Amino acid sequence: MTSPAPAHAASSIDALLFDLGRVVLDIDFARVMKVWTDHAGRGPTDVVAALAQDDIYMQHERGEISDETFFAHLRNVLNLDITPEQFLEGWNAIFVGAMPGIAELLPRAAKRWPIYAFSNTNPAHVAHFSVAHADLLGHFREVFLSSSIGMRKPEAESFDHVVAQIGVPAGRILFFDDSQTNIEGARARGLQTVHVTSPETVAETLKALGV
Repeated sequence: MTSPAPAHAASSIDALLFDLGRVVLDIDFARVMKVWTDHAGRGPTDVVAALAQDDIYMQHERGEISDETFFAHLRNVLNLDITPEQFLEGWNAIFVGAMPGIAELLPRAAKRWPIYAFSNTNPAHVAHFSVAHADLLGHFREVFLSSSIGMRKPEAESFDHVVAQIGVPAGRILFFDDSQTNIEGARARGLQTVHVTSPETVAETLKALGV
């Protein structure tokens, strides 16, 4: 059983900041592996789950290496004999759709506060979700992307950069993320935080704030 999220006072908030994956957009790494292994004629593997801590993965999210270099790395790591187009197809299959209820929540929240997003992501995914979910992402005043700013959560400088761009004190920004590590990083830089542990977390928090 998870502990309840700390209460937040609406009067203490000047902006909302949302992670994208599993907060705004539902994602599933198993879908990626299924496409890749189907193309390669091999059984499923959980290798991709380990890539989140891989240096090459992080360089890709900071925009330091190209999609082509990253996919070449994956081809070697996973030993999959598939084309670059098939790698891209599988890579973008991670996106399931909008998180339940978020399409109704974002415009309501945006009437109350300016809302922003901050995502650890890469150019290939950005090119995909910017088109596929343009209407949903259009509610954000700005979407901060690790591959564009050259920094990723939970690095302190990434939060400092985003706070400076939003233009309000860190302590008056409420940040939603599904990663405990990112939540801790944000708290260390002074942001108010909500750890998103279920599809209902955002709705419950906003309801408590009167949205």
